Amino acid sequence: MSLPDLSAFFLTLKLAASATFILLLIGVPIAWWLANTTSRIKPALEALIAMPLVLPPTVLGFYLLVLMNPDSVVGAFWVRMTGDTLTFSFAGLVIASVVYSLPFMVQPLQSAFEGTGRAVMELAASLRASPLDAFFNVAAPASFRGFVTAIVLTFAHTIGEFGVVLMVGGNIPGRTRVISVEIYEHVESLEYAQAHALSLILLVLSFSVLLFVYVFNRRYRLHVD
Repeated sequence: MSLPDLSAFFLTLKLAASATFILLLIGVPIAWWLANTTSRIKPALEALIAMPLVLPPTVLGFYLLVLMNPDSVVGAFWVRMTGDTLTFSFAGLVIASVVYSLPFMVQPLQSAFEGTGRAVMELAASLRASPLDAFFNVAAPASFRGFVTAIVLTFAHTIGEFGVVLMVGGNIPGRTRVISVEIYEHVESLEYAQAHALSLILLVLSFSVLLFVYVFNRRYRLHVD
């Protein structure tokens, strides 16, 4: 692997780790609310969260680019606070990745929380456990498999992003050029051997991640049963 390839690879890992951590912080309360609410807006919010699954990445990337533009309210505010633009920056990539990978964090967690059931939480409440204590001592441990699935899938999905990150971050070496964009650059330059080597890494990584999730879920289910 060349130095630019290594730079793109480590930048991708940094992006995936950052987006996964942020999504874990915001995804857990969203998933918990969706799993327990009876609000009429629940279907609309679920559809909104799932949009990145069906929306073309370039479309999502375009609207995020418009939102983060220095001339927009959000983009101008960021420039005033940091002195840098959100577009064509690592921070912009993180925000775009958080939006694009949101359903991969929320949906597994929501399913896990729904599987826990309200009866267990009501039992904890009857024992005078606060809602926070009941969540961390009952709901979270019971939803462990959902947490593992959500974290692993979110991390892997962020690594494979292309359209969204290219639209928002462009192709700046060492700053926004992630491994998927690096592969694209190799193909554009007819450097198929380098493109094949990087693609093979992503292929093996994706398969390993999915294999881990399926094996873990199977063993966890057998252990619980």
